Amino acid sequence: MISSSRQRFWASVELSIISNFRYQARALTAQTAETDAIRFLVGTQSLKFDNQIHIIDFDDENNVINKSVLLHDAGEIWHISGSPADKAVLTTCYSKTSESRVLTCAAVWRMPPEWESGSHESPDDSSNNPQTLELLCHLDNTAHGSVACVLWEPMGDGKRVISLAENHMLLWDLQESSTKATISSSATLEGKGQLKFTAGKWSPHHNNTQLATANDTAIRGWDLRSMSQIYCIENAHGQLVRDLDFNPNKQYYLASCGDDCKVKFWDVRHINEPVKCLEEHSHWVWSVRYNHSHDQLLLTGSSDSRVILSNMVSISSEPFGHLVDDDELSDNEESQQEDKGKEPLQDSIIATYEEHEDSVYAVEWSAADPWLFASLSYDGRLVINRVPRALKYRILL
Repeated sequence: MISSSRQRFWASVELSIISNFRYQARALTAQTAETDAIRFLVGTQSLKFDNQIHIIDFDDENNVINKSVLLHDAGEIWHISGSPADKAVLTTCYSKTSESRVLTCAAVWRMPPEWESGSHESPDDSSNNPQTLELLCHLDNTAHGSVACVLWEPMGDGKRVISLAENHMLLWDLQESSTKATISSSATLEGKGQLKFTAGKWSPHHNNTQLATANDTAIRGWDLRSMSQIYCIENAHGQLVRDLDFNPNKQYYLASCGDDCKVKFWDVRHINEPVKCLEEHSHWVWSVRYNHSHDQLLLTGSSDSRVILSNMVSISSEPFGHLVDDDELSDNEESQQEDKGKEPLQDSIIATYEEHEDSVYAVEWSAADPWLFASLSYDGRLVINRVPRALKYRILL
């Protein structure tokens, strides 16, 4: 069913915008193909009722949230991701019961036609026609087990995705307007015990040929051309690794977070120890995200109910306040002599946000506004915040 509601909030430029859903939720994504409007997608988790995709449009000028709802009656949503090429297409990972056991499946969906027009207005509530997502194709095979996540090829044409299912990594080609999916190549995680992928991230660098995955406490890098492992960080965290993200401007830098309450930063060329480590959270860290434009800005969300915005400028592409590339940093002994008077800027915690009362499972930057981000907690609370203006102008000027 599609419905719309308009919620007004009295808020200054620095205050948070809060929206509460009726159902529990843990799946959040920015709509990456939509760069004109600030839009997020939220997937709910309800055992009793039909689950939903909430389409969140934020009017930045008036501090107004426009919220529309689409039915997702396939099951509880554990992961959601939008196509980088078509704003009407998305993937979900959802649970369903099959032969008395619960499986997490994956599928590609299309929003109803009124959303394809690109209109940012919510559809008319008076139509009373039940609206639901159109199933385009399934991305699961019971032989491979439950799917942890689906990853779109970064900045791609929306025709390649990767699914991580148990210990299988499957590269899919989407054909015929995404109505057909075929496995083009695959790899299997091998070793002792029951190995299982928990998270993954497709690198936006190296012509989209590399992937990072997490299983248990390890982080692995893969070359998608040969589907072979290219590095492995054993015991990257003391407990389960929950999430990964690549620095958008530094091709070898990767951030990770996990159940040891830590956020770590890695140069995958030198994997013996992390470049930096943050220990600001007091419980499991579920989500880590680099800002797409300004890589010193980093978001984390945790079961301690807090969202932390960090300024990791010393390991960013602008450590001295100007752009520095990886090669310049890798042979920087001479440049260090020249730059003795120019010390790298100091890392800091910019802000800690405490508007949530439950575990924060996801944080995401807006695809349309680099200074705006959303966070989602399990009780169904979505909070939209902005980078403080003072920091924004310091970065820009």
